[in-house]
Amino acid sequence: MSELHAEHPYDALLPEVVLGAIESQGFELTGSLLALNSYENRVYQIELNSGEFVVAKFYRPERLSDDAIIEEHQFIQELERQEIPLVAPLFRGEQSLFHYQGFRFALYPRVGGRYPTLEDPEILFRLGRLIGRMHAVGALHPFKHRDRINIEGMGRRPYQYLLEQGFIPKVHQQQYRDLVEEILRCVESKFAAFSPMVEIRLHGDFHPGNILQRDELIHIVDTDDCRMGPAIQDIWLLLSGEQDEMRRQLAELIEGYEEFYDFNPREIALIESLRSLRIIHYSYWLALRWKDPAFPHHFPWFNSDSYWDEHILTLREQLVRLELPALDIMRL
Repeated sequence: MSELHAEHPYDALLPEVVLGAIESQGFELTGSLLALNSYENRVYQIELNSGEFVVAKFYRPERLSDDAIIEEHQFIQELERQEIPLVAPLFRGEQSLFHYQGFRFALYPRVGGRYPTLEDPEILFRLGRLIGRMHAVGALHPFKHRDRINIEGMGRRPYQYLLEQGFIPKVHQQQYRDLVEEILRCVESKFAAFSPMVEIRLHGDFHPGNILQRDELIHIVDTDDCRMGPAIQDIWLLLSGEQDEMRRQLAELIEGYEEFYDFNPREIALIESLRSLRIIHYSYWLALRWKDPAFPHHFPWFNSDSYWDEHILTLREQLVRLELPALDIMRL
């Protein structure tokens, strides 16, 4: 098991640094600061003297290049120009990414809301329209500095890291290696059927937690994981439940989606492959950040024997799902 280290770059992100960073952009503050739930970055709500609030996101050091962050902000600008409701960063002149005492940060307006009710077909239809609008813009040109969804970066490299760094208990290492290798062979076979794969700019992490609904308004938040990949990536994370239920959900999403962008039904066959890569990558994501004190605090169950017992079981179940026929919305 990897050792925990007491020191982390975020240890230097003290309240006075956070407030000083916001003041450096010309804002007058009351001194009120509230840390918001965020694991990948550090996010704070800051009260202004005007009575309004801004939200500051301090990017995880060394995770993304400045060019990658700026490209994300430019993508949001493109979407915003088409009146697609995202929570966009605030620009000070031409600048949206700022530097202060070794940290990089962006500022956002405060937007409230709750997770959408995905049991409501009308909400699914509206989300489908929203994704279709987003993809119509995303398909116009590619990212140059963002990651791609691929087997190497989301599957093979993560699983090798977990083994090499000693995160997998010895009792599970051979099972883990065999299961992941078999899963990746299946994923490679399914990806090969789409070669060359049509990739567009995606939100990348379009799950219900990144959607805010307030009355009739729906806002998209957190484009931190935007990347190149197949369009279905921004759709499948909204599906849940048994096969029949997911078919109904997918049909509603696609009906709305196709009002603005053509859906390729063949991509439905990629859902379980993308789910497999996400499962493998999630443990890697936790392991990479295990030296950050916030992660052992918020994810105390990770890297325990019970976690890996459950993870092995999840991988076995996922291997079975990979072999099942793809969802067929024509069966509704």
